[in-house]
Amino acid sequence: MTKYNPILSENRINEMTELGFWSNLTIFDCFKHAVKENPEKVAIVSHMTETEDTIKITYKELSESVTQIAKKLIKSGVKPGDVVSLQLPNWWHLTALHLACISIGAVTNALMPIFRYRELKFMLSLTESKILFVPAFFRNFNYELMAHELLDSIPTLEKIYVVGGKTQESFESHFKINRSESHNLKDIQNNLVNSNEVIQLAFTSGTTGEPKAVMHTSNTLLGNINPFIKRIGISSSDLVLMASPLAHQTGFLYGLMMPIVLNTTAILQDVWNPDVAANLINKERVTFTMASTPFLSDLAQVAKLDKYDLSSLKTFVTAGAPIPRTLVREAKKFMQADIISCWGMTENGGVTTTRRDDTEEKVFETDGSPINGMEVRVVGDNNKPVINGKEGRLQARGAASFVGYFKRPEAFDSDKDGWFETGDLAQKDNDGYIRISGRNKDVIIRGGENIPVVEIEGMIYKHPDVVDVAIVAMPDDRLGERCCAFLVLKPTRSLNLKKIIEFLLNQKISKNYLPERVEFLDEMPRTPSGKIQKFKLREKASKYIV
Repeated sequence: MTKYNPILSENRINEMTELGFWSNLTIFDCFKHAVKENPEKVAIVSHMTETEDTIKITYKELSESVTQIAKKLIKSGVKPGDVVSLQLPNWWHLTALHLACISIGAVTNALMPIFRYRELKFMLSLTESKILFVPAFFRNFNYELMAHELLDSIPTLEKIYVVGGKTQESFESHFKINRSESHNLKDIQNNLVNSNEVIQLAFTSGTTGEPKAVMHTSNTLLGNINPFIKRIGISSSDLVLMASPLAHQTGFLYGLMMPIVLNTTAILQDVWNPDVAANLINKERVTFTMASTPFLSDLAQVAKLDKYDLSSLKTFVTAGAPIPRTLVREAKKFMQADIISCWGMTENGGVTTTRRDDTEEKVFETDGSPINGMEVRVVGDNNKPVINGKEGRLQARGAASFVGYFKRPEAFDSDKDGWFETGDLAQKDNDGYIRISGRNKDVIIRGGENIPVVEIEGMIYKHPDVVDVAIVAMPDDRLGERCCAFLVLKPTRSLNLKKIIEFLLNQKISKNYLPERVEFLDEMPRTPSGKIQKFKLREKASKYIV
């Protein structure tokens, strides 16, 4: 697996191990323990919205599926270090596939269901993916057809498998359990990867507009999950609802991996609907969930109506986007759950959180303090820590920090001491709690999802009538932010939002990346050196309502 070239020094390995932050275990070790201790316990409740099916799978049943999948992947030619890409909704298959991949030394590349041909071609080509798993249909989109287009255009992609498919590529026909065969986890345990090898590629967007594949190891992932569990104060008696996509790091860490570490049940919701979520909380007696602010806002609105018994829900961790403090206060009025603020990123997982016993001031006005094993600091232009209360660049380092970007070592923005530039601006108080105050990276966060601004601007620039374009965030009570595009057109030309959207969709872009408002200018505000003054555009956009 040397092709991944993780940026991981022996000093870091020794330090993290000696301090007890790295256990040198893998999620497969945790899974084997769970299967041994509680084979009949329900591991996953998979709610599939479109068919209205709810599938319950015990740890023993999941282990049988994992073993069968692992054997079939090997027969399909998957070798240690090969990338297996999974573009699946929150279905049990994604958990089983990741466990199977790590058991044979393959690398999991979970991809958001919102991605379309254009994004996927880049991502699958970059990672040299060997196999792709997709649903047949999901949310009225034909993934199987798109997968065939990708198969024809990506040389390294050898096979596709379709969950719910009716053709020879169907997941069910290839990975159906044969009860006459042995399905013991011991059959595949000799292929386990080292805990410092790359086992996950997770795409994120940066200022370049080109998605980057974050590399994580078992130690960096579990180095986040274990202290997170202790900080939040949850155990095997908790039941976890995950409606955030498992292909997003929030879902992957705390919906796929954390329940296995806890040896508890994950309730997976594949399409967000607050009424469905409330019903699942009521029916399954969910105690914990984690999602971005729109989920909290929606669930709080349902809680107001008092239609469902949500009394079992004790913890709602909200992360992925700036958290409006008025929303936290509103949610606390109608939900008995502790609302915990969390700040993190794909590169580090959840880094800071508030605590259950924090004062209202801390819960409502900060993004928490670092979990055990992580550090944060706020620095100025001289790269030295600023005084408490002053805004500066937020840096982070520690056990959960990633080990580089795949094929992009130059983008690993960390200094010799391991401090990583997060791209966020923040303030720190005297108790070590931070408050995110802005971003110096040119990314919009819409409902917890990063929008690659530069990439979208470049696509709009291709329009023959456009002279200049700049995209900025405009505030939104539910999603946190939405995209507002400012355009300068050629003389006598005219465009509108509908035409811009049609132009972008023809380039096979994800709908989540589309601008939701367009404004036309005679010229862009610029600095003397020619750079667009986006802060002036943000001031304008801050007054707009979608």
